[in-house]
Amino acid sequence: MRTRPNTQPHGGLIFIGVEDKGAINGCKSLSTGSLNQLEAVRDYCPDARYEHKKVAIRNRKDEDDFILIIRVKYREDKLVETTQGEAFIRVGESKRRISEDEKREIRISKGEVSYELEPANLNWPDDFDMELVSQLASSYRAKRRLTSDFTREAILNLLHLGKLRNGQFEPNLACALVLAKSPRDIVPGARLRFSRFTGRDERFGKDLNKTLDEFIDGPIPRQLTTADKMISTVMQNFTRLGRDNKFYTRPEYPHDVWFEAVVNACVHRSYNLKNMPTFIKMFDDRFIVESPGGFLYPTTPATVYDAHNPRNPYTMEALFYLDFVHCGYEGTRRMRAGMKEADLPLPEFRQSGDGSAAHVVRVTLKNNFEHRKVYLVQDAARAVGETLYDALSEVEKQLINFASEKGEMSVSDAVRLTGKDWSTAKKILQKLTTETKILVHRASSTDPRNGTKRYLIRKVIKK
Repeated sequence: MRTRPNTQPHGGLIFIGVEDKGAINGCKSLSTGSLNQLEAVRDYCPDARYEHKKVAIRNRKDEDDFILIIRVKYREDKLVETTQGEAFIRVGESKRRISEDEKREIRISKGEVSYELEPANLNWPDDFDMELVSQLASSYRAKRRLTSDFTREAILNLLHLGKLRNGQFEPNLACALVLAKSPRDIVPGARLRFSRFTGRDERFGKDLNKTLDEFIDGPIPRQLTTADKMISTVMQNFTRLGRDNKFYTRPEYPHDVWFEAVVNACVHRSYNLKNMPTFIKMFDDRFIVESPGGFLYPTTPATVYDAHNPRNPYTMEALFYLDFVHCGYEGTRRMRAGMKEADLPLPEFRQSGDGSAAHVVRVTLKNNFEHRKVYLVQDAARAVGETLYDALSEVEKQLINFASEKGEMSVSDAVRLTGKDWSTAKKILQKLTTETKILVHRASSTDPRNGTKRYLIRKVIKK
């Protein structure tokens, strides 16, 4: 008997009297006792919810007969096991036995196990980032309008981040994730791994195209702050001159969108999958965040903008008081709105794995690379030659692109575009003039700091 009450969202159907290959034998030859035994699903799976009915058919001998159909419903609140302690999910047309680790993950996702509340084997306060603890306590007092009489430990107790027992504070897993100096002492995979690749795919061996590969450790708030700074430094900006003769610069992805994707991964990932880190991968054409664990029912890739079922509610609440989250599902909606406003494809949400045992949620942001490349750099590449253009640094490309669009530029323009000081900006322009010979300059004054000195694309000059 193949019950599938663990396969979301529908469970499964059992057809008795039908062979695996579809031949219809019927059930009229079965005794009343045998039929009653087959209908008693609870004798096999005590926690199963089901209903059954008999359906009249013609069997393969072309005789009047019937089959028994049992509808086994999915249980969103409980892992259903057989009397032998086995649990199964459907994978395609077959079933798969769930391992003990997968059972625990499903129990956590269904709320049967509150693993965030499990004690953390860490010493209070020595193993904790007390600056973060103080920030959290101060924010909680302010937002809840509490007096200073509430100690830090009392506030952590109110936030379900541990227990006060006989005057001693005992931190739990949620507390360790948010406030411990090294959450990896409890969950080795409680870290971010940020990788930057050249090109559009991940290559290995002699074709390795990874230009940056960094692990980001510490409590979640420190991870997020570090990731924000690190990723921002490699995020490209593209500048155009508007019709109003003002500079307009856009990042390849809106900051609020990609940062929200990283925050969501830290907040909603499964820390029960202890050895799996959260991956952040950046390619020329897309930005990917992969977090351990699947969506929690009823959230799916199709309902991600409308369903809210946080896996780690206590961790999430703590981060709310540290101003990283809003404790609602508006985060994904803001991601969608941000990408739409930037004229970029909407975020893609997917999960991989086997039904309830899904093990990775993947969020992909695409930057419309081909359109961006044609729209922003085509004229500059044509003006200086694509081979030479590709050898330039990103800052040099940015300046050449602008000079090609506007027809000329000054040192002051370069300062505003790159954010570098006047001397550095001038050196870059001089390199493009004397070494690569892409630019030529015309000066209208003997004053070397005069902003009227203009740099022009050499090939444009020759026309």
